[in-house]
Amino acid sequence: MLKLPPVSQCSELRHSIEKDYSSLCDKQPIGRLLFREFCDTQHDLKGCIEFLDAVAEYEVAADENRRSCGLQIFDTFFGAEVLPRNTVVFICSATNVYNYGKSFSRIVHNYLSGEPFEEYQESPCFSRFLQWKWLERQPVTKNTFRHYRVLGKGGFGEVCACQVRATGKMYACKKLEKKRIKRRKGEAMALNEKRILEKVNSRFVVSLSYTYETKDSLCLVLTIMNGGDLKFHIHNMGNPGFDEQRAIFYAAELSCGLEDLQRERIVYRDLKPENILLDDRGHIRISDLGLATEIPEGGTIRGRVGTVGYMAPEVINNENYTFSPDWWGLGCLIYEMIEGHSPFRKFKEKVKREEVDRRVRKDTEQYSEKFSEDAKSVCQMLLTKNPKQRLGSKAGAVEVKAHPVFKDINFKRLEANILDPPFCPDPHAIYCKDVVDIEQFSTVRGVYLDTADDTFYSQFATGCVSIPWQNEMIESGCFKDINEDEPEENMVLNVEEKMYHPVPKPKRGFFYRLFRRGVRVTSILLFWVFFFLMGCVKRKEIFHQGKNFLFSAFLLRHFT
Repeated sequence: MLKLPPVSQCSELRHSIEKDYSSLCDKQPIGRLLFREFCDTQHDLKGCIEFLDAVAEYEVAADENRRSCGLQIFDTFFGAEVLPRNTVVFICSATNVYNYGKSFSRIVHNYLSGEPFEEYQESPCFSRFLQWKWLERQPVTKNTFRHYRVLGKGGFGEVCACQVRATGKMYACKKLEKKRIKRRKGEAMALNEKRILEKVNSRFVVSLSYTYETKDSLCLVLTIMNGGDLKFHIHNMGNPGFDEQRAIFYAAELSCGLEDLQRERIVYRDLKPENILLDDRGHIRISDLGLATEIPEGGTIRGRVGTVGYMAPEVINNENYTFSPDWWGLGCLIYEMIEGHSPFRKFKEKVKREEVDRRVRKDTEQYSEKFSEDAKSVCQMLLTKNPKQRLGSKAGAVEVKAHPVFKDINFKRLEANILDPPFCPDPHAIYCKDVVDIEQFSTVRGVYLDTADDTFYSQFATGCVSIPWQNEMIESGCFKDINEDEPEENMVLNVEEKMYHPVPKPKRGFFYRLFRRGVRVTSILLFWVFFFLMGCVKRKEIFHQGKNFLFSAFLLRHFT
């Protein structure tokens, strides 16, 4: 059961939390809602929020509605009397409201980050935000969840379904066995995946919501994807491959996912069908970021990592690169989704690794009649051997998304999760191997855990991840329900009252008062009782009772 703490319990958090407007009032979902609630109390601030919402709505409007939406923004917030409707200036301004709106949005955010943000920090709404942040930072253990059946296996352990007890939300729990990690010296790889997942917030990459540890495992609690992976759908659902419309839709979402990763200077390096998962609605997400790495600003990296048949020529040749291997991987995926097998190896073809690498470096992929001219063009441009000439090498995702193959994709609406996927998974179907076919892990022998491993475990098991956790609280209805149950007056901390009204001391019983007095008085009393017993009673057993009473009282005096 979730329960907010008293505001007084958040005083340390109030002083230690970073006072960053963008993080507290825009990026964090609960912070965003509470800041808007604060703005609703003042007319001018409420107008700012309404303007930001109007611009955001314009950005995701359908193409045929954009002009009318732009006109409405100018009518509402700038007034027709300032720019008459029949003037060219007004019409041009409305047509290009996207660019103007972006500029105005920055101005509004700059204004809100000043004095309004300072006032917000003194408001009950900010106190309520601190209460939620305190709750967010509480320890996470295996008892936070209910655990269900095994879904599959990863490199270091099983993946099972789990459910948060407090909210009912389902997740996938990826368990990394501690001994298996230690035997393979995989600590850096595991911690790298955790930190990258924690850093990336994208609709097109699996989200990390919690990390915790048990006696035997380190656990990543991730977005559950019930629709199966692309490999299963390409090769196990009728004829191999997809129709072009479906393939291009997935390619568009993958382009957005790669763009989000590259915005954080992350190269993925393992783009292949089994790493692309479908959710309940049919949208895809990139998963398994174990080989992903961050590229220093202005720098390059080198590393021969990935999966045979999907590695770019520059990776096979162990050359320096930045993000080019991911655009090559996208080309491989588009090709396989349409053709039904990868560009340089047939499905289940038995061929040596060296031969596949030779084909990647030297051979030209073959195209069947399944490819339209645009689909063939985008694959050829993405599968260019020279990374400097490859599509995406100059302007990244912007360049890729501008290719004619995506002409029917409204990327703003796609990124806002408005577009419907061409395929929706059956909620009653299981799009994966049977559980009995999932190979069991053998017991790890000869590996022992010690206190030296605790530093790594503490860096890994850090509890809730802020944005996904806050989204869960909002989407599950817990945020609304708990806020309604907690009256607003409980959000205000009366510091002076707590400071000048001392807490009354608890009442003590007779024996406590008796044996807690000064040593001198207690000692006199004890000896008096002892000699009274000796003088009044001659029987030996009573004498021993007196000695025992004295010894018991002495222990009670000195050890309680």
